[in-house]
Amino acid sequence: MELTKNISHTKIIKSVLVVILGSIALTISAKIKIPFYPVPMTMQTFVVLFLGVSLGYKIGLASIGLYLFEGIMGIPVFSNSPEKGVGLIYFTGPTMGYLIGFLTAGYLASKVNVKDNFLIVLLKLIIATSTIYVLGLLWLGTLIGWDKPIITLGAQPFLLAEIFKVLLLALITKQILKIRNFI
Repeated sequence: MELTKNISHTKIIKSVLVVILGSIALTISAKIKIPFYPVPMTMQTFVVLFLGVSLGYKIGLASIGLYLFEGIMGIPVFSNSPEKGVGLIYFTGPTMGYLIGFLTAGYLASKVNVKDNFLIVLLKLIIATSTIYVLGLLWLGTLIGWDKPIITLGAQPFLLAEIFKVLLLALITKQILKIRNFI
């Protein structure tokens, strides 16, 4: 009984530590801007998908949820914070739909499995990433008005970078899953 309790406590501590590390990775990925065309790229969506693939939906979503909670509470974890504000005001701004989409993307990315061939992995990651943009564009249109060129403003500048990130992750996913299944 005592051994079972210790293993349970160890597993909880390990899970909490991994959730915190996932949130930190997401914060770092939001802050580093890589020169790219037509706009600078962050690796934020890559890390969201990576967390889903590598940690599974429970720990992956907990990491993403912690990251969002930290941002809502005013910790400057989001991509353009503190320059463009912090907390709930920043969260409910133009990027809220995309940020909420991180949760759906992380969940869907966790559905990739080691039996999937490359094209299935790629398709699942494209669908997962697409939910970020669908929710982001829906919120953006609601916020700034549907008379604006929503897709041109909220998706088009980022598509080339998203293709790069999804392809990169699809190429390494099998190795990630092998490591995850080994641990």
